[in-house]
Amino acid sequence: MSDSPIAVVTGAYRGLGHEVCRQLARQGYRVVLTARRADRGEAAAEGLRAEGLDVRFHVLDVTDLDSIQALADYVRDTFERLDVLVNNAGIFPDPPPGSGAEGVFSTDVDTLRRGLETNTLAPLLLCQALIPLMHERGRVVNVSSGLGQLAEMDGGIPGYRISKTALNAVTRIFAAELAETGVKVNSVCPGWVRTEMGGPQAERSIEEGARGIVWAATLPDNGPSGGFFRDGNAIDW
Repeated sequence: MSDSPIAVVTGAYRGLGHEVCRQLARQGYRVVLTARRADRGEAAAEGLRAEGLDVRFHVLDVTDLDSIQALADYVRDTFERLDVLVNNAGIFPDPPPGSGAEGVFSTDVDTLRRGLETNTLAPLLLCQALIPLMHERGRVVNVSSGLGQLAEMDGGIPGYRISKTALNAVTRIFAAELAETGVKVNSVCPGWVRTEMGGPQAERSIEEGARGIVWAATLPDNGPSGGFFRDGNAIDW
């Protein structure tokens, strides 16, 4: 079996996740691209394989425990280990900014619940299922957002903000409990990126946003753990 490192990237059939797959594969990783939509996920993986990259697809609904376990079983049975987990899959559950309905007084519990389920609980459950396959050495990247920073917390879009702040707590907890191992867990804010979520007016390209994620996914053994980063630089929680 090849000694090339193994990476799993969630929510990766387009945007940041897709580019992270590309950049990791170019560095010699064997990448498992995951997505909820099988047709789009397989097409995305096929496109990267056409570039000469070692990328394969596995379907994953991050909100479904059986789907998470099936992915863990696949990684264990196929590779026997995992080196990198990038928790990229996420949603923007709130009404669009400027709609007049995106404030905390008008938000409903379903919006909050959907945000937490996908943006917070899913990464936690994926960590529970996949970190044991890292065999005491690995890298976990939770793709967060500056909109979840308590230091700069503002009003509006509570479903997204709360779920990303909570995701940062997940990062800190896992990092602390894994401190005596070689597994490093960090949050990364990719910045405002021109994805479907970020919109065409965003200031950063997908390639730029992905670089900071890949930096955290490929940290050396003396790299940080339990931090929040943008472009490889620490930022406030």
